[in-house]
Amino acid sequence: MQEQSETWRSLLKTIISDPHEKQRLAEELGIKPITLSRWASSESDPRPQNLRHLLSAIPQQREQMLELIREETGFEEFTNAGYDDSSIDIPSAFYNRVFTARASTVESMRFWSLSNLILQQAISQLDPDRLGIALNVVRCMTPSPIDHKVHSLRESVGFGTHPWSGDLEQRAMFLGAESLCGYVTTLCRPAANQNVDDKQNLTPAHRVEHEKSAAVYPILFAGRIAGCLLVSSTQYNYFISQSRLDLIEDYANLIALSFEPEEFYEPQDIELRVMPDQEEQKKHFADFRQRVANTMIEGARNKRPVNNLQAEQIVWQQLEEELLQQATLRR
Repeated sequence: MQEQSETWRSLLKTIISDPHEKQRLAEELGIKPITLSRWASSESDPRPQNLRHLLSAIPQQREQMLELIREETGFEEFTNAGYDDSSIDIPSAFYNRVFTARASTVESMRFWSLSNLILQQAISQLDPDRLGIALNVVRCMTPSPIDHKVHSLRESVGFGTHPWSGDLEQRAMFLGAESLCGYVTTLCRPAANQNVDDKQNLTPAHRVEHEKSAAVYPILFAGRIAGCLLVSSTQYNYFISQSRLDLIEDYANLIALSFEPEEFYEPQDIELRVMPDQEEQKKHFADFRQRVANTMIEGARNKRPVNNLQAEQIVWQQLEEELLQQATLRR
C-alpha cells in the first residue's frame, strides 16, 4: 500500500496531538481547540489571517508548514514569496517622499515630520495583518554638562496598532542601561528578544504592557549614534525572520535622516545609567504640561523667551536629572 504524503493538515494533526500545545495554539489564535481539529481533519478551512497567525505561533515548524500549505489548492496567496517578507523592501516612491519632505521641512519640525512619516509607513509593512506592533524612535538625551556623556535615552515619536494606541508619544519613557535599547545603543549593534517573558534569557529587557518580543536597531551616521528604533510585538518569535529584521534595519537607516548631524554622538560618549521603572517615572510626568508652561512664563519674565518645543526640552532634561538622582539614591 502506497504511503500517503504529508500535508499541512497532517502536520497540524501531529502538533496538536499534544493537548498542552493544542490549548496554547488555540489561545494564541483566539479560537476554540475544536477548530484546530476541524482544520486538521479537513472539515473546515482556516481564513488566511488565521493561517498566518498559526505560522507565527509555530516557529520551529513554520518553514515546513508554509511549504506544505503552498502545495494545497486554495491557498494561492501563500505561494507569493513576499508573504514571508523575503521580497519586502521599502518602496522606491516612499524614499522620494522622505527626500522631498526633508528638503522642504524647516529644521525645527524636521525630526517630528520625518519620523511620523517613516513610522506610519513602517507599521503598514511590519504589521500588515494587524497582529499588534509598536514602533518607537528612542533618542539619546543631551550629554551631561558635567562629564559630557549621554546618561539616558528617551522614547519620542511612536506609533502602534491595537492593543497599543495609535500615537505613543504621550506614553514616552526614559530608558537606560537596564533596557534592550540601552544595550543596543551602548554597543551600536542590533539585538532582538524573541520572548521577553523568558526569565532565563540573558538579553536585557524593559518590558512594557502587551509586549511579547522586541527588536532594536541603532540609528547611525558616520560611526556615531543618535539612538535606536524599537519595535515591539504582541507575538512571541515575531523577529525570527531575517528579512523582517533587514526591513527594520532599512527603516532605522531611513530615520537617521530625521536627525541633525550634531545629534549623533561618538560611541565612547555613551555611558548609560539605570533608570527607574515605568510606574515610578509616571509619577514624575504627572505635571509635565504645567512645568512646560511655567518654564515659558519664567523665560518671558526674565526676557529670555522660549517656545513650546524649547521649554519641553528643558523640562525633559530636568526630569532626567531627577530620575537619575533617584535611581542613584536607591542603589
